[in-house]
Amino acid sequence: MNYIGSKFKLSSWIEEEVKKVVGNDLSQKVFCDIFAGTGIVGRTFKKEVKQVIANDLEHYSYILNKNYIENHEEIRDKENYIEELNNLPLIDNGFIYQNYCMGSGSDRQYFSDENGKKIDTIRTQIKQWYENDKIDDNLYYFLLTSLIESADKVANTASVYGAFLKHIKKSASKELILEPANFIENDNSHQVFNMDSNQLIKNISGDILYLDPPYNQRQYSSNYHLLNTITKYEPFEPKGKTGLPQYNRSNYCKKAEVKNSFEELIKNADFKYIFLSYNNEGLMSKDDVKKIMNKYGNYSLKTKEYQRFKADKTENRSHKANNTYEYLHILEK
Repeated sequence: MNYIGSKFKLSSWIEEEVKKVVGNDLSQKVFCDIFAGTGIVGRTFKKEVKQVIANDLEHYSYILNKNYIENHEEIRDKENYIEELNNLPLIDNGFIYQNYCMGSGSDRQYFSDENGKKIDTIRTQIKQWYENDKIDDNLYYFLLTSLIESADKVANTASVYGAFLKHIKKSASKELILEPANFIENDNSHQVFNMDSNQLIKNISGDILYLDPPYNQRQYSSNYHLLNTITKYEPFEPKGKTGLPQYNRSNYCKKAEVKNSFEELIKNADFKYIFLSYNNEGLMSKDDVKKIMNKYGNYSLKTKEYQRFKADKTENRSHKANNTYEYLHILEK
């Protein structure tokens, strides 16, 4: 999934730097990814540590991490469920088609008509199976993750859901095929939460805390609102041209709030090692972070240059460089 701030390309570097500080043997460590997003970093450490604690305020992220992090044992017959969902007769009265496809008269074109109907068909069947106890939690989160990732591949957007494209692009014209969201199997149990990070931090403890908060004023709830709509699948009145629901507004996306929220998180963290991913385009400067973290222990910094994420080709943006610098701020508390 194309994702703002994704650490897919940086996960190996982050793992390497964590091991330089904590040691190569992480088998007895509890690792917390408290702004988990799609769970890339948590997945990287899942095979290395005793337990991963993953959290994110966004519901789609919660679903992804319930599958990729919390699921850790084999799910029998999951391929048969995928096949059955792929071959259901389509319904045309579902929420996605009625509100986010052009053929319904919604004037929105996030998906082709056929793919919108297929999303509704699959989502409705998953919901029915779950409510009728035909599938358990593990299979439910696996199937729902498979749906949102497969739907994202055929979305008629420029990577994020802040707006749809006027014409159906080539990838969006392809038929949605539900593909399995396979996860890492191991013997350890893991925990996933759907909470405000500054509240959760007061109730958990561990060894390694990894922080990857939003960097700027872009709210993830608006940029990925349609994924939340698919995962929650509860009726509401979509607003405006883009069909936005009411959504979360993170203090980490607010210039006036971010430093206070960040320091509160650091202060309350019951973790020995804290690693913060943040880049040179963030609302907090490198010196802002250093000043705060220095209050709570031994501080150091690692820097890596990499290609920045671009959701579209527009030139009307404050940061036009192709590359950006990722800072890994390190605190031994």
